[in-house]
Amino acid sequence: MSLRHAVLGLIAEVPGCSGYDLLKTFELSLAHVWSATQSQLYGELGKLTADGLIEVTAEGPRGRKEYSATEAGHAELRRWLTETAPRSARRDESILRVFFLGSLEPGEARDYLRVLAAGAGDEHEALTALERSLDAEGGDPSDFGRIALEYGKRYMAMRRDWAEWAAARIGP
Repeated sequence: MSLRHAVLGLIAEVPGCSGYDLLKTFELSLAHVWSATQSQLYGELGKLTADGLIEVTAEGPRGRKEYSATEAGHAELRRWLTETAPRSARRDESILRVFFLGSLEPGEARDYLRVLAAGAGDEHEALTALERSLDAEGGDPSDFGRIALEYGKRYMAMRRDWAEWAAARIGP
């Protein structure tokens, strides 16, 4: 997934959002799938505007801009969704390190895996808390964002369980 299409998709879903709004949305709903820094996000807003895929629909105090997708932007988002195959992310530094844990003492390797399990458990809890807050706000439970959230919860649960299993397999 590209940042370009993530930003374009969010703007198409929520017209009239600002860069700040987009950054908060990334942090709350997309962080387990795709992350973006403030500088990356604002840089992409400039590129999308220059390419005619989004437009500034309002300007407020302190330079706040609100954006909406243009017809060309909606067409590009649709093209990306229907005509391109997603690239599977294959880089995971934490799992790369697992491959080389044989270079450590068994206790150090177990500790690494336990930290990995704890981190995945913490992330699972954070996603579960996010889901509870969304449930409290109401809304459509079939929302595609919630479907992606469920993926994140299941992925983190699997990652936690796997790391605990792997730590238990390491000898004394």
